[in-house]
Amino acid sequence: MKKIAILQSNYIPWKGYFDIINEVDEFILYDTAQFTKNDWRNRNKIKTNQGVEWISIPVKHSISQKINEIEVLSNQWRKKHWRTLQQNYSRSANFDKYKAIFENLYLNNNETYLSVINYNFICEINKILDIKTKISWSSDYILEGERSEKLLNICKQAGANEYISGPAAKSYLNINLFEQENIKVTWADYSDYKEYNQLFPPFEHGVSILDLVFNEGENAKLFMKSYNK
Repeated sequence: MKKIAILQSNYIPWKGYFDIINEVDEFILYDTAQFTKNDWRNRNKIKTNQGVEWISIPVKHSISQKINEIEVLSNQWRKKHWRTLQQNYSRSANFDKYKAIFENLYLNNNETYLSVINYNFICEINKILDIKTKISWSSDYILEGERSEKLLNICKQAGANEYISGPAAKSYLNINLFEQENIKVTWADYSDYKEYNQLFPPFEHGVSILDLVFNEGENAKLFMKSYNK
């Protein structure tokens, strides 16, 4: 049996994204999908003493550009984001433990393509969470057909028996196509996450995984559903 998931890359994604990665044998970054403005591709939320705050990577984009074609406007965002994270997480229990890793990712890297930037963060966070799933790209595969057909064809090429999807895809995914090819579709469940030690109440689940890592460190796994089944 082989499980796969296919998701667009996100910037420092939330814990649910990493639960999906941890659930599958191969995680495919859908980098050939069209870039969507004001979405998770180039931004995410963190906790601050002023409440939840967005941090966004400024990018150059035009209509119909693919995610893997998107470049940042400049690398000035790197210092700004790292300073913001330091200001808001320096008092968290495990910030010092991971400080050097993320300082290096932010300040010692000049990558300009958003998809690769996201990939670099995802891979480093996978190491911290001890996630060993194979990461690949949709551009490694032959893409044919409409939306559901493309996903199905990737599954077939990857030799998948099961496709795990985020719940948002329920609005468009044609499950019948997958059933005809004997590929099981499973929906990720984002409900009933446990709360952890988080700065700046009230508690908020829908923030970057960095919040969980900085606050709980090696105990982060205890608050992820994929490790507690």
